[in-house]
Amino acid sequence: MSEEADKPVLMHTVLDATDVRGLAEFYRELLGLRYRPGDEPPSGEDWLVLVDGDGNRKLAFQRVPTLARPTWPSHDVPKQMHLDFRVPTVEELERHRRRAERLGAGLLHDRSEDPEEPLYVLADPAGHPFCILVGAK
Repeated sequence: MSEEADKPVLMHTVLDATDVRGLAEFYRELLGLRYRPGDEPPSGEDWLVLVDGDGNRKLAFQRVPTLARPTWPSHDVPKQMHLDFRVPTVEELERHRRRAERLGAGLLHDRSEDPEEPLYVLADPAGHPFCILVGAK
């Protein structure tokens, strides 16, 4: 196995939003992306994914009930996002959870028994959450 194939693959960057469709539309237009099949309007407004011309995931948008606008460069209200990394199997999910913890991550949520999308939510050493999940492109 090559070293590159031995690592999780960045799936997409997820941005929280109170208006998921509005934010997705902004980035779709700005970056020339398109919706993942099934996410086109008028589909759900809780979770949307944008892909490039080859169908590669680039950004996802997750609805939250409230969201304080970041005050960057001030840190009064920090930037808000998380990263999702996909692995091909449950065995790889477990291996990469252990590896992430050895590197300093902490477990925040265990959804590894979910039959449709097993995942772990971890926090990096600085506290930023990220997910490792079994997923398809």
